[in-house]
Amino acid sequence: AHWDLRPTMTLRSQLIGVQSLRAGDRVGYGSTFTASEPMRIGVVACGYADGYPRHAPTGTPVLVDGVRTRLVGRVSMDMLTVDLTPVPAAGPGSEVTLWGEGPRGTRLPIDEVAHAAGTIGYELMCALARRVPCRVMDD
Repeated sequence: AHWDLRPTMTLRSQLIGVQSLRAGDRVGYGSTFTASEPMRIGVVACGYADGYPRHAPTGTPVLVDGVRTRLVGRVSMDMLTVDLTPVPAAGPGSEVTLWGEGPRGTRLPIDEVAHAAGTIGYELMCALARRVPCRVMDD
């Protein structure tokens, strides 16, 4: 913070779908997440084949439209699901920041995501798959 350092890498995607859950509905491979009450979840176009950590548990932080929320259920090959409770206006096309800089100056440190997944930020950066479009930006 003292030097106003910014994230080196941002991984972002978008919501490709929204689902409503009832209490007791389950989400993810092996039904690892069970909704305790009615809720909306968003389906994000990113998974372990893109380099997102497969072992990231429910509760791993994400930003949806710059609002902090959490991953729910298991990460699948091409998708993951997030809790939309804190972001009621979110819908298909909403921006999802998986780590790095989000909209309106929001940030999600890669090390926070890595810690939740039981690894380090460097490993996440190195795991990014070739199929993920990359842009190099200058300041």
